[in-house]
Amino acid sequence: MTYVYKVCSKKEWSDATEVGFYSGSEVDINDGFIHLSTINQIQVTVSKHFAGQEDLLIIQFDENKIQNKLKWEASRDGDLFPHYYGNIQTKLEDKRFDLDLGINGIHKFPENFFS
Repeated sequence: MTYVYKVCSKKEWSDATEVGFYSGSEVDINDGFIHLSTINQIQVTVSKHFAGQEDLLIIQFDENKIQNKLKWEASRDGDLFPHYYGNIQTKLEDKRFDLDLGINGIHKFPENFFS
């Protein structure tokens, strides 16, 4: 299986689960799609777009379950990123991980996240 990941605030995801779908962050809504990352892209995504932010989650999705509205498009450094066009049903969440901010201001990914 191949997975893609969304980083968002705990409140955003909590609100989404109440209504059953995730419309995206303010940036996602402005861009017209939900920004996702692969396992190889997520560390740079977090450091570039979420630096210093607390109360974050990483939501894991099975690419096969969301492929109907998923497009791979060139973005940072020409790398292909997964972009989801539409609302993602929260029931499609495969796993959820806390993304804690360390005392040094750097996010600590969950143990075994990259293995």
